[in-house]
Amino acid sequence: MTTTRPQVTTEIPAVPLTTEGYSVLHQMMRFRWPSWRALAAAEKSAIAQEASAALSAMEKHSPGQSALYSLIGHKGDLMLIHFRESFADLNQAELQIANLRLSDYLEPTTSYLSIVELGLYDSTLKIYKELTDQGIEPHSDQWKAEIECKLNRHREAMRPRLYPEIPSNRYACFYPMDRRRGEEKNWYKLPIEERARQMNDHGLVGRRYAGEVRQIITGSIGFDDWEWGVDLFADDPLVFKKLIYEMRFDEVSAVYALFGQFYVGVRVPAASLETLLEGKLP
Repeated sequence: MTTTRPQVTTEIPAVPLTTEGYSVLHQMMRFRWPSWRALAAAEKSAIAQEASAALSAMEKHSPGQSALYSLIGHKGDLMLIHFRESFADLNQAELQIANLRLSDYLEPTTSYLSIVELGLYDSTLKIYKELTDQGIEPHSDQWKAEIECKLNRHREAMRPRLYPEIPSNRYACFYPMDRRRGEEKNWYKLPIEERARQMNDHGLVGRRYAGEVRQIITGSIGFDDWEWGVDLFADDPLVFKKLIYEMRFDEVSAVYALFGQFYVGVRVPAASLETLLEGKLP
């Protein structure tokens, strides 16, 4: 007697699988220089030393770290990047900064909340095909259990990428982005196979810059105003321009990408904060 697999009656899901790691918060701030200059030298030194000690501990925090950057341009003076295990931990980092006396001289200009994300387009197609070939109905309890089992294995294999240290490079570039939807082009209406092909081509460009730049992608759908955040870290800021310009010419960027504001900063070790507040880049 021949056993026939049950027929799957539902189309495979359009949503690609993802794995998530650290929660991430970017804080951009303007420094109130006129008020700061009005302080006595001894008071400025005491405030700076208190903040430096707190930020030094946050730099070494585990799991997850914080890093300080001196922003270039009019969009702010300082940028803090926090990697933590949860949103609650990020909020605690915010509160630590807010309770420093230095915060009296900091004016938030914007912030960005997201979570480290690895997109799994290629793996998604393979997993979905494998499960549908077995006759497992999409979205069923068995489907969900099988996918979670496979994602758990992926999380363990990709743990260093999901829970990275903040790179120590001299420069950082952060920007948010969306995929286009509406008008004549809509990324979310493309078949998952076509999105996978385009994302693979897009990734090939980034891999050509391995060793020159470190890229960390974070997902922010449901968390902030854009859909993803991108952090680039390098010792030569020119590589930011070259990488992003080259990516503009691949299909997924040329047709479907929308970009927010760019923030570029110089890394400032917490121990050098007082030097920075004296108006000198360490």
